[in-house]
Amino acid sequence: MTTTSIATLASYERRYKELAGQLAHIGFIASGSVALRSNRCGKENCACKGDPPRLHGPYWHFTAKVDGKTVNKRLTESEAHLYQEWIANDRQARELLAEMRELAAQAAPLILAQELSTAAEFDARERSPETAGRPSRHRS
Repeated sequence: MTTTSIATLASYERRYKELAGQLAHIGFIASGSVALRSNRCGKENCACKGDPPRLHGPYWHFTAKVDGKTVNKRLTESEAHLYQEWIANDRQARELLAEMRELAAQAAPLILAQELSTAAEFDARERSPETAGRPSRHRS
């Protein structure tokens, strides 16, 4: 490997470790959404059925997919703020993982070249006259 390749790989590894450190400090995560919603009730003579309707709420709702089904949950205001934080953490974790995948893809050819180079050097040492007669490190 060239000096440039080694330096490039080292910079990828440093950045990858930085991202992993950031990922380790993310708090709880949740996927879904939180929104304020107003709704109608089931009572026939309620104002929510009037013209114009006066809907109930607004109420905080959390919506997510669970086992392929959409699940809704009414939340208190403090629960809604927690879910918003967890959803933001989830987005940040996804962004960090995407950047880590990109770095890994860029580093892969350099790592593979380094492995091939190391294997070729090992094979050359094993075949050299200086190592003749020594037991091989390869297991049968």
